[in-house]
Amino acid sequence: MEKQEESRECDKGFSCSFMLLKPEEVKLIDLFRILFSSNLEDRKFVDSSSETEESFRYRWLIFISILAQKMLMLTSKPMAWMGSKIEMLLNLLAINNFLVLLRGKTKKPDKDSATFISFIGNMDKRMKLDSKIKPEHGCHYYSALSMMASKASYENRAYIETIVKDHWKMEYLGFFDHWNDYQEKATTQLFFMRDKSENHDTIVVAFRGTEPFDADAWCSDFDLSWYELQGMGKIHGGFMKALGLQKNVGWPMEYKANETRKEPLAYYFVRDKLKALLSESENTKYILTGHSLGGALAILFPSILFLHEEKLLLQKLEGVYTYGQPRVGDEKFGKYMESKLEEHKIHYFRIVYCNDMVPRLPYDDKDLLFKHFGTCVYYNRHYQGKVVAEIPNKNYFSPLSAIPMMINAICELIRSFTICYSKGAEYKEGWFLRVFRIIGLVIPGVSAHSTQDYVNSTRLGSSDVFLPSEETIP
Repeated sequence: MEKQEESRECDKGFSCSFMLLKPEEVKLIDLFRILFSSNLEDRKFVDSSSETEESFRYRWLIFISILAQKMLMLTSKPMAWMGSKIEMLLNLLAINNFLVLLRGKTKKPDKDSATFISFIGNMDKRMKLDSKIKPEHGCHYYSALSMMASKASYENRAYIETIVKDHWKMEYLGFFDHWNDYQEKATTQLFFMRDKSENHDTIVVAFRGTEPFDADAWCSDFDLSWYELQGMGKIHGGFMKALGLQKNVGWPMEYKANETRKEPLAYYFVRDKLKALLSESENTKYILTGHSLGGALAILFPSILFLHEEKLLLQKLEGVYTYGQPRVGDEKFGKYMESKLEEHKIHYFRIVYCNDMVPRLPYDDKDLLFKHFGTCVYYNRHYQGKVVAEIPNKNYFSPLSAIPMMINAICELIRSFTICYSKGAEYKEGWFLRVFRIIGLVIPGVSAHSTQDYVNSTRLGSSDVFLPSEETIP
């Protein structure tokens, strides 16, 4: 209990209201006790500023969150090993034909080479930008560019550098790993690039999302910890930790040195690098982007800029484009962000494809209180987009929507065989993505989170959705 009070006192330096889960400290018997005790203060692995009793459903969600994180922590190495082997196999099949495999004279893939493709990259191997969408198309162009950058962020350094320089003819500014104080390892990745011509100069910062076999990233997703920053509202603790929340310190203006860190914290590194890059030219601006967890980090980054009143970086921020982004805060935080984004004239487009399950999590209900905010561009399975106040079936596990979602998943599977004829060869889907389409028949919303559908949405969807609301064509 003394340790808990000490931790709480430290956390009050930046937040007097918080609920911090510590799965590394939980014991099996304690985990099950939480279901039968309505007071979170009795649990050593739940550090909370609230002394109120919690409902059974809320305690059940905490139980699931901690159990999931505990299981992920225990299986992180086997998961990483399995993911590595699957990626190696996929790349082995890609560079060796069937006859070569039979003869045993195979070429071994190099996981650090520019030709090695990630698990997620194997679902959609497209590398080129859509030449029909040009910079003069404004937000539509940045949306298409951002999605391709978000997709590329899942790849290795050599691949990203090659695709940025050789295929997109842009300037590669580096790929970086960043420390998570709470996981005590580098678990956040991102890269910088520059899209520069005579008419525009834009830096793109792309945050990597959750990889299927990355237990640390999944822990960030499942972590239901939250912190309430003064005047801002409650924010998802797992995402804040991944962005660079300093343990027992919070979000001070300056970076606090720590001997245990082997890499810098993401927020502070990105902030300082952007300041250096933006100082080179008055006309340079930047955008933030990411898919899945990467989208959550992209929109939380400006929230800390608001907290620190970083006027230059807020003035130069052209927009934030996220894809399949989960909820990141409560209603108060959403209203705060909408007010600040409008005040600084920052575009924020939250793109959601059809039945993607991730934007429907964590729950928007009376227990978790998570809320989306910003301009939501929703695409159906025909890639027809529209701006909506709320996506259909806002919480994923809804019995009423199960059958319609399964019917939609069947239509998506059929479409995977026909889209190359109706839309062109560049939209052809491979066998690997079709396997996930089949999984989507059983668990609707899984395959809808793929980068393939988001790239298709930005290319096939109407650009009208990116017009100001008063100009939007119905």
